[in-house]
Amino acid sequence: MKKIKYLISFLLITAFIIGCTEDDDNTRFVDDIAAPTNVSASVSVTQDNTGLVTITPLGEGMVNFELDFGDNSEGSGVIQPGDNVDHIYEEGTYTLEITANGLNGLKTVVNQQLIVSFQAPQNLVVSIENDLVVSKQVNVTATADFALSYDVSFGDPNNTVLSANIDEGVSFIYEDAGTYTITITAYSAAIETTTYTEEFEVTAILQPLASAPTPPNRAEEDVISIFSTAYNDVPDTDYFPDWGQASQGSGWALFDLGGDEMLQYTNLSYQGIALADGTSIDVSNMESLHLDVWTAEAVTDIEVSLINNALGVVTEAPVTISLNENDWTSIEIPISDYVDQGLTVNEIFQLKFVGTPWAAGTVFIDNIYFWKTPSGTPTGIAGTWKLSNTAGALGVGPSVGDIGWWNCDDVCVADRACYYDDLYVFNEDGTFSNVLGTDTWVEGWQGGADGCGAPIAPHDGSNAATYVYDSGAGTVTLNGVGAYLGLPKAVNTGELTNPADAPASVTYNVTLSNFDTEMMVYIEAGAGVFWQYHFVKEGAAPSPLAGTWQMAQEAGALGVGPSVGDIGWWNCDDVCVADRACYYDDQYVFGADGTFNNIFGSDTWVEGWQAGTDGCGAPVAPHDGSNAATYSFDLGTGQLTLNGVGAFIGLPKAVNTGELTNPADAPASVTYNVVFIDDNTINVSIEAGAGVFWQYKLVKN
Repeated sequence: MKKIKYLISFLLITAFIIGCTEDDDNTRFVDDIAAPTNVSASVSVTQDNTGLVTITPLGEGMVNFELDFGDNSEGSGVIQPGDNVDHIYEEGTYTLEITANGLNGLKTVVNQQLIVSFQAPQNLVVSIENDLVVSKQVNVTATADFALSYDVSFGDPNNTVLSANIDEGVSFIYEDAGTYTITITAYSAAIETTTYTEEFEVTAILQPLASAPTPPNRAEEDVISIFSTAYNDVPDTDYFPDWGQASQGSGWALFDLGGDEMLQYTNLSYQGIALADGTSIDVSNMESLHLDVWTAEAVTDIEVSLINNALGVVTEAPVTISLNENDWTSIEIPISDYVDQGLTVNEIFQLKFVGTPWAAGTVFIDNIYFWKTPSGTPTGIAGTWKLSNTAGALGVGPSVGDIGWWNCDDVCVADRACYYDDLYVFNEDGTFSNVLGTDTWVEGWQGGADGCGAPIAPHDGSNAATYVYDSGAGTVTLNGVGAYLGLPKAVNTGELTNPADAPASVTYNVTLSNFDTEMMVYIEAGAGVFWQYHFVKEGAAPSPLAGTWQMAQEAGALGVGPSVGDIGWWNCDDVCVADRACYYDDQYVFGADGTFNNIFGSDTWVEGWQAGTDGCGAPVAPHDGSNAATYSFDLGTGQLTLNGVGAFIGLPKAVNTGELTNPADAPASVTYNVVFIDDNTINVSIEAGAGVFWQYKLVKN
């Protein structure tokens, strides 16, 4: 008798340990647990014409199972996760009903067809393919008449055999690329089996399938770019000088990934980049050298050298970095790592890359640039401004901060693209201009049709205008018929109904923030009618928060206590950090344009109040980064506000009013306090209820 053995992957809940945890001391979260998911059954049958079928129910978020065998026999009774049951069937086709029971009484019922045949499988059709994303992974699917399951013998040195239900897929990752004999054996309840064999070439993915991360917006004076589409590169740079490395078997080319070009160095021994003859760059006031490197498994490390030519004396210094396998490695090398080796960096004219092992593999390199943190010096109202092209940046309501009467949502923003590209220019000499281009949003009172059209005088920027900004009063007055901010109809005396009635001046209330790169504007257009606008400055230096941050992967970076600086109640120690690897790789991305994103990948740490099991799992809405969010930051006070339901830093449960017990209660905004330790390290705290301070240490990638 042959017994089919399965390798089964499942998630199970075995027990809830009641006691003191670091996060919660009650079980109210049980009420919020969702019904079980991914419910199915793995089945196998003995090949002896007896009809003996072994059934193993599978699922996530359940405490036990029950089966209805579909043949009018008595049900299985309760089955614990990981257990299986045997059942004898007559020859035929049955509907197996699988009931997964959740902790809070919710059930998930799934029907699965089960064919028991005493005929050998017929018409076996097999699909064997290399995975398009995972290197050296082979995906197999088999279908056959009368079959219930199949085995795949992958022909690898370990003689790996995996099993699956018929019509379902199975995957295996080989240690090495090459040609292997793959054998598929299909089983029914009959003694006879049906077999298919194929000599299959397993391939490795040797080039990136996705572009490197997009560099952040930076002011021109804060970056020196060598190779990147995000910035202006040093002109006439030679990315492929032949310094003799061709004799080592090395090669080079531009690799084009769907229009995104990157440097490709094949069989990397050493490779140089040379600035144009007579050209050098001074990077002594820069903080870091950035580059993104992709490689397959052959190249484990890359040595990056800067080469200086001060006073005609050539010196260089190397820094070695380990590389991720089959993925992009974003590298930041502090300039101090070179200076500390005695290298002068005021006349850099070459860079050099060395691969480890020598001449053994290919690397792809993109986004090579030097950068520094912007000074963050406020520039006042002077500059070029646009309305933020985010929902709610334009609206009206009965009071400041309330745009409930009407506001421009995402659809509206898209419809009014001709309006959201309008420029409002405050020049240093006190002049002001509306720059509208060929079209803007023209309303009915202007003779338009509430749509895009040619600007209408006098609100077309044709008249000369000036401005007076009073920072103390928080006002700006535009002087000049037709000069306006936001909507031309909203003036101090009400709302215009005729362009000819445009006043000679209009005064607005303004609040600058985020290093004077954002401006909130409102005007009371008649009693109790507040038009409100959110502007962003064009080409402004970004906030020092701009960039990608992660929790510092060290003990004590996450904790809670009775005051800022005290995490004595609980903090995540080294073991905790290792257990929560899925959390410590989460990213908190502050855009230079004021947008904010939580980026988790496929999993993060999910707590019980989120219907999780205090472990790694798929992010739970709204704390999954799916909602649009923005941020504002006041460097003077250190106050950071995230706007957007579900946007958070550190732990999603810690909000200003206390600790959440239900994801549905997530607030529209959360305010934190931020202290910069250095340009790339911050401490973030939030008082989640009186005297409860959650605290996080973040580092910039």
